[in-house]
Amino acid sequence: MTDAVQQRYARFAEQEAPGRSDLYAEWAQGVADDVEVQAILARIPENRRQPPLVFAVTRMLGADLVGYAGWRSFVLAHADAIVAECSDRRLQTNEPLRLAPLLPVLSEIEGPIALLEVGASAGLCLYPDRYSYRVVGADGRLRASLDPAEGPSRVILESRVDGAVPPLRMPDVVWRAGIDLTPLDARDARDRRWLQGLVWPGEEGREQRVTAALDIAASEPPRLVAGDALERIEALAAEAPRDATLVVTTPGVLVHIPRERREALVARIRGLGARWLTIDPPAILDSWEPPVETEGWPGFVVALDGQVRAAADPLGRWWEWRAGFGGAST
Repeated sequence: MTDAVQQRYARFAEQEAPGRSDLYAEWAQGVADDVEVQAILARIPENRRQPPLVFAVTRMLGADLVGYAGWRSFVLAHADAIVAECSDRRLQTNEPLRLAPLLPVLSEIEGPIALLEVGASAGLCLYPDRYSYRVVGADGRLRASLDPAEGPSRVILESRVDGAVPPLRMPDVVWRAGIDLTPLDARDARDRRWLQGLVWPGEEGREQRVTAALDIAASEPPRLVAGDALERIEALAAEAPRDATLVVTTPGVLVHIPRERREALVARIRGLGARWLTIDPPAILDSWEPPVETEGWPGFVVALDGQVRAAADPLGRWWEWRAGFGGAST
């Protein structure tokens, strides 16, 4: 089992961390060269020992952002706690910047809006109306900006767009709710440390953005339900105000659901009579309109009711409008 750990961490150090986090590259390479630490991580279930999850758990438990020798000492001293936490945790990337490529699509939908997110984590993507948006070009110049009615937000979502920028308007969200297998509470110190620990060291500005979004969610907690979305979504959707447009979002979550249940969930969402907004890898669904050629498609697909709207970075750092202002086209 230690061979599998060694190979996974060596690959992460060589292929995934460089250019994104020098410290995580150092930690991963250290694990790849350290049989004693490999033996500890081998005690974690295989689907819970990926480097970003393990590193985030150690940070949540108190590990400092120091070199490998210091991190190794922490792991050896807290091995049982690390194994237990990793066995119960899963990656829950809750990046509010994902809302940047979703904003032009939300702008198409008449309000007021009842927003329901599948895979909500702490619900940070349930506040599109509470964040500020900045659209910049490849040269860094500001192309468009939008702020909440009360003024600029502490959470500023900046994304790069090189092509057309469709009309943008702040959505009128009057109800927000989410479903997650293990929802997180933005008011809970441990859950906050967990989400902050999922930000890789070296990702400039991201931890500050997540922390500010957690403060907003803590001040106005959303309705979060624990459980399987396929089993819980109809009951939760029934709680939405009847005079609001129900919008169900599945940003980046469908890829984690087995195909049969994924297709059943999409069918159930369509059966709610809701608008369905998603951002997913192009190969995850066969029902994009117009069809998407997965080879050569940049990033993820942003779609409304299955109609393609944009290509986007999975975390929202850039997006490219691929639809006419009045409907999807290529």
